Amino acid sequence: MDRLIIDSSVAIKWFLPEPFSSEACRILDAYKTGSLTMMAPDLINAEFGNIVWKKHVFQGLAEPDAQTVIEEFGKLAFVLTSTASLLNDAYRLAVTHKRTVYDCLYIALSLRENCQFVTADEKLVNATSSSISTIKWLPNWP
Repeated sequence: MDRLIIDSSVAIKWFLPEPFSSEACRILDAYKTGSLTMMAPDLINAEFGNIVWKKHVFQGLAEPDAQTVIEEFGKLAFVLTSTASLLNDAYRLAVTHKRTVYDCLYIALSLRENCQFVTADEKLVNATSSSISTIKWLPNWP
């Protein structure tokens, strides 16, 4: 079984139509068939919840729909890693690449686990992929 680190920019596309939702759903389909294990820092829960909250409060996502998205996301079985255990590495990466510690937690996990990290954050990919081979932009994920 392959392992893949994903962030909330990919996960939200499983539930709400956005650019590259079909590419994101290929990851979810692989997870559902048992051919993929999804991993993330435990931060993904707070990030995902915040995205749904913003979509509800500022973009008109109906409350029942927002609640359903939160509940469905909660049913997914990620292998979660404590942000505390990734913080030192993430901080060094953040300083080196001038990216947020939040984003670098995912990169730190991908380096620690030696597996790909897929994100829909093109700016993050552009800022780091020349020196970090484990990061992939969602449309380029196989």
